[in-house]
Amino acid sequence: MARHHDREIHNHREFAAAVARGSLVGHRIQSLDLTDHTFALLSVATTGAVFLGCEMQPEAAAKVRADGALVFPPVPDLPFDPYRALLYSPDDLFAGVRAEGYEATPDALAYAWFQRTKADGDIFASMLRAIHDDAISDALDELLVGSRVVGVMGGHAMARGTDAYAGAARLGRSLARTGLTVATGGGPGAMEAANLGAYTAPLADAVLDEALELLAKAPSFVPSVTDWARAAFEVRARWPEGGDSVGIPTWFYGHEPPNPFAGHIAKYFANATREDGLLARCDGGVVFLPGAAGTVQEIFDNSTPNYYESRGEPTPMVLVDRAHWTERLPAWPLLRALASGRPMAARIALVDSIDEAPEALRRLAGAT
Repeated sequence: MARHHDREIHNHREFAAAVARGSLVGHRIQSLDLTDHTFALLSVATTGAVFLGCEMQPEAAAKVRADGALVFPPVPDLPFDPYRALLYSPDDLFAGVRAEGYEATPDALAYAWFQRTKADGDIFASMLRAIHDDAISDALDELLVGSRVVGVMGGHAMARGTDAYAGAARLGRSLARTGLTVATGGGPGAMEAANLGAYTAPLADAVLDEALELLAKAPSFVPSVTDWARAAFEVRARWPEGGDSVGIPTWFYGHEPPNPFAGHIAKYFANATREDGLLARCDGGVVFLPGAAGTVQEIFDNSTPNYYESRGEPTPMVLVDRAHWTERLPAWPLLRALASGRPMAARIALVDSIDEAPEALRRLAGAT
């Protein structure tokens, strides 16, 4: 039996191939403009098909419904597509930032819509958010098939131009160069730095140093997200052949913009879905850089399935900066006590410096 994703149609090339085979029976067609494909829809069987957000002529819509297909029409006046088939790119979310500023971008408009609707109790708005987030999860799973994913977690306040930011970027570059897919929370600070490092991984070492210098002109997304984002796109334009990585941010914290260095952005409305999904997909382990409440939450969100082995063998957890995690925010003593006597004890480590993290991760991955 074919797997469900084998029946998903995400673009017109896949649509044409299915039509050429003579059947759309049981397929799921996502977010395609089919207004110029009326003859094809009238000519092939569509029993059991599901059309998600596809535009089509009235006679085509009537015919496929008569076949027994389900049609979920596009929703007008939304700043996002709840049925989207692919993850976002930086250009998708930041469209218009150069000419009009961040406030005019799809990312900012989606956040404004979320702010207007999240507390009004409208079941239609909450349904649209849920459909969108499920579509994002589906697209993320499809992207990561066959990948070994390592997470890099850390605080959003880490400023460009600092030694800490440069170190996080070197970490992302080092991990990506070993063939791992770097995944972060997709925001600014440490998250952006790790995605930047992965972006520069295929390029000469000197590129990262030059990129860091350019980015230091706009150290933070405060007070101007526009200036912060434009600096990042300046780097991308100067070195357009960067490597891929994944960012998984949320509009729940929409005052923090997504960073433009993750080539694939899985942005969610529901933060709980985003947090659990991010950590669950990091099968190669997670590196935790110094952070505050959000990073502490991620440490223990990740430790729970490792403790119970609910996802199989525990995955590596590397905490960076001994003073931070034993004195300022003493998560390490609790994590070590929690792991005592359990298999996860062999999969946790505390290191002093960020440059030690890749080797610690490699060592823990080989532990039994």
